[in-house]
Amino acid sequence: MRSVKRRTAGLAVAAVTLAGSAGIVAVPAQAGADGGHGVPPGHRGELLGSSPLTNAAALPSAAVNRKITYTSEGVGGKPITVTGTVAVPEGTPPPGGWPVLSWAHGTTGTADRCAPSADTAAGPAHDYLSITETYLDKWVSHGYAVVQTDYEGLGTPGGHPYMHGVSEANTVTDIVRAARKADPRIGRDWFVAGHSQGGQATLYTAAARQRPRDVRLKGAVSIAPGSNMSQTAAYVKNQYPGAEIALPFLFVLLNGAHAADPSFDPETLLTEEAAPLAEAGRTNACLAQLKQLTADLPLNKVFRPDADLTAFENYYNAQEALGLNLKVPTLVAQGTADREVTPAATQNIVADLCKRYGDIAYRAFDGADHRGSINASFETSLQFTENLRAGGTPPTTC
Repeated sequence: MRSVKRRTAGLAVAAVTLAGSAGIVAVPAQAGADGGHGVPPGHRGELLGSSPLTNAAALPSAAVNRKITYTSEGVGGKPITVTGTVAVPEGTPPPGGWPVLSWAHGTTGTADRCAPSADTAAGPAHDYLSITETYLDKWVSHGYAVVQTDYEGLGTPGGHPYMHGVSEANTVTDIVRAARKADPRIGRDWFVAGHSQGGQATLYTAAARQRPRDVRLKGAVSIAPGSNMSQTAAYVKNQYPGAEIALPFLFVLLNGAHAADPSFDPETLLTEEAAPLAEAGRTNACLAQLKQLTADLPLNKVFRPDADLTAFENYYNAQEALGLNLKVPTLVAQGTADREVTPAATQNIVADLCKRYGDIAYRAFDGADHRGSINASFETSLQFTENLRAGGTPPTTC
């Protein structure tokens, strides 16, 4: 793990940044992201299966909706199987094929049933996914093929290594490759966009080595990117004001660290009252259910008095977007009324990224809360991608 400088001005969680957080400085490991060690590039993005998609994850404006299974590279460079969805627009594609939007979803949970491709109208993550499905349908109606990975371990064997930036970037990229094999009308040029957890994944994707050049990443849209995850456990343990907002995410974070490193055992840190919630998060409870389950859990009944948070903090310090070297024009969108990922935390990330790459634009959306920033930023995001497709100059606030 790399060294970090901590600040104590508040908490920013994967999808929870409490007001006032200034962020922490960490330089994440990037080895293996799209072309590094591990699975040979030629074995990434292979299409393993494709079937019609008819559940709530199917986008209404698409001519074709499919669920696919494909290969990618997970934590530590291991070969993994991933699921996701592909939506192809109506009509005739432009020369070179449909441009692609690869969507990195926000926090749904770590249980298999939280995978976006499995969403139904009564599904456990539909409170969130119904918002992103409406958003993604707009992209399809504007002539983009939309692909959405479930990430490593959501709906497939193994745990979900929540917020693992390299794993996320690999699955976000490789689904574009697999989608082109599923439908030859899909082109090589693609954009990545994501929210919260997916906002962090988007930044990792924008920083990844893009080879082989069978697909061409042209730009990135990061909406309210999650940050400062390592501070969450201490924030809850110390019962700081507002820690109850972070509590449901804590169990997602604990399970994510366990999935990335099985030697990390969340239950050894938790009380008898709290340990069953970690188990529920691994097996059947998505974020919405964890919010319900934690509503009556006192903050002083979460961690054992002797809980050592070092391993947790080390893992999430290494997943910060701070220190990344972006390689494509990037738009960062943020709602001004967001209490879960604060404007201050996101501005801190942008300021850091701008030190190494100039084509980054920050846009604030007045009155938008965390989830509201998704649809509030759509028109600006569409203009951003269309400008890049036309060869325009990337906007910048660096």
